[in-house]
Amino acid sequence: MQVPVTRKDVRFYPDPSRVIARFYYTNNERSANIIRKVLVLPEDVLNIALSQVLRGYSKRHRNISKIFEKHFNKLTHLFKELYINPDNLDISRKMLIGSYFTKEYSIESAAFFNPSIVEHPDQTELAAGEKRVIVSFRATGEGHISSIVFRTGVIDKENNLTFEPVGQMLDEADRVKRHVYNKESFMRKLDEMQKFNNIVPPALVLDRLGDTFTYGELKRCVFEIRDSLQLSVTKKRLLNQIMWLAKSHYEIEFSLDTAISERVIFPVSETEQNGIEDARFIKFTEDDGETTYYATYTAYDGMTILPKLLETKYFYHFIISPIHGEIAQNKGMALFPRKINGKYVMLCRIDGVSNFIAFSDNINIWRDAKIIQEPKYHWEFIQVGNCGSPIETEEGWLVVTHAVGPMREYVLGASLYDLDNPEKEIGRLKTPLMMPNNEEREGYVPNVIYSCGSMIHNDDLIIPYGMSDYASTFACINLGELLNELKNTK
Repeated sequence: MQVPVTRKDVRFYPDPSRVIARFYYTNNERSANIIRKVLVLPEDVLNIALSQVLRGYSKRHRNISKIFEKHFNKLTHLFKELYINPDNLDISRKMLIGSYFTKEYSIESAAFFNPSIVEHPDQTELAAGEKRVIVSFRATGEGHISSIVFRTGVIDKENNLTFEPVGQMLDEADRVKRHVYNKESFMRKLDEMQKFNNIVPPALVLDRLGDTFTYGELKRCVFEIRDSLQLSVTKKRLLNQIMWLAKSHYEIEFSLDTAISERVIFPVSETEQNGIEDARFIKFTEDDGETTYYATYTAYDGMTILPKLLETKYFYHFIISPIHGEIAQNKGMALFPRKINGKYVMLCRIDGVSNFIAFSDNINIWRDAKIIQEPKYHWEFIQVGNCGSPIETEEGWLVVTHAVGPMREYVLGASLYDLDNPEKEIGRLKTPLMMPNNEEREGYVPNVIYSCGSMIHNDDLIIPYGMSDYASTFACINLGELLNELKNTK
């Protein structure tokens, strides 16, 4: 039996007008020449030039003058080379110099896809049967660099979705804070990664540091060792890997006057410089009832992927850290919304083909996994994986899955697992839950529908999903009918 699916008439398309102001740098020689030219501009010409820039861009960015100043402050090394004290420059000249080192980046000009939906922390001022939600998207722009963006809206008692108007003053994080490491815990993490003992004696690196240290202090220490000792190519590479992982810890904070649709989590660390991919958000409930929002995502630096964990309470302040362990090797890790039998639980796909489940005492460390689902039907022979975190129902853990079959067609499926023992499968659809229709199959990557997280509302399963890696939409499925079909396919 095919479970009925109601596709909603809601679409999210890429919008090239949504831009952020990024730091722009060419090379030292060209940059120094730009600074020299601005420094000799007559006062009246400088004021006209700055006025034109501010007039053209102040309505496109919140506090563009502050952005110019921030980018100016990144040029300290050039002023040293030019034997110029930047403190002696007036604010107008600083801002104009900063404008030459600023460019606009259209964050979603190419694609707006792979959404994930969670309950909003604020559920006030709603009518009966309504729920306020946050939907995250993978936004892709020039160079196919992906970032995380958000929309917020309300689902009414008929499961119609209404979204708030989108703010146009997009902002990256107002503040980026690098992680402060504890020496003892850092040593444990290195041992867990099974890399440090193959490089150099731990004391050679860490004895030069205090009980706590920053990324910058660790970097200076590692560089001193690398420059002063005769290390093999392999050992230097491993030192670089330690620094690569250390860079992946950071915190970001957005201004309180930004709408959620204006907050852009753009790649910050080198581990994700080519994109933040497919964030799977979940509202996680601790044993004491405290709730935290987590998202697992894939960081990509152009060559290597690194699974990472994002943590937030109210979507203003975010803590980002890497996921360690032997099974943190592939895309598509999805956290269960609560502990089971005292342990964190994660779905993953460590072989790139099948669904696995893992248990851990530490949300950042995952060592062992067990296979729970392999390709079985013809429409999933290439691979199966999750489409977001499992959803708790009275009948079991509901997992929306993706599957890849002939012509690399991505479809959605569903499975049901035991609440107390999620390794145990209760049922699994024998036919796809959803397949790309004629509209959905056309896009940047044809014949693909894909979701990063669903939710239940008013006895319906609400699935946001991407259409062929280009745009996004929603579908609703009666939960009771889906669960009955899953139980009957045992």
